[in-house]
Amino acid sequence: MIIGKDYIGVGCGAFILNDKEQLLLHKRNKEPEKGYWSIPGGKVEMFETFEEAVKREIKEETDLDIEIVKLNGICDHIVNIENEEKVHWVTPNYICKVKSGIAKIMEPTKHTEIGWFDLNNLPENLTIPTKKAISDYKKQ
Repeated sequence: MIIGKDYIGVGCGAFILNDKEQLLLHKRNKEPEKGYWSIPGGKVEMFETFEEAVKREIKEETDLDIEIVKLNGICDHIVNIENEEKVHWVTPNYICKVKSGIAKIMEPTKHTEIGWFDLNNLPENLTIPTKKAISDYKKQ
């Protein structure tokens, strides 16, 4: 049995804004949505809270220590497109601030690029959870 394919996966994401109101994104190097820009995040481990998972995943992926500000929204991440890996994840994402560190790629097999983007000048190829997180943020 494969998480996210044979049963729904539980993930988490961080909508990290810097002091210039720029959003941290990295480019995925694996399916689903390979080559798309995404907010950092990952799966929630057994007996781990969403908040613990977000902090752990961000440290593992970007080497940043973050502070969670509040829940931003929840996404049903369903990819069922021809020629794409079919997956289903449920992913809450949190608005976060950087406590310490400089963002860098810590898992080069999973991500090829990282950067801060102005909310009015984002890449076109955004993942489903990233589009949802941006939409939720703009509603606030």
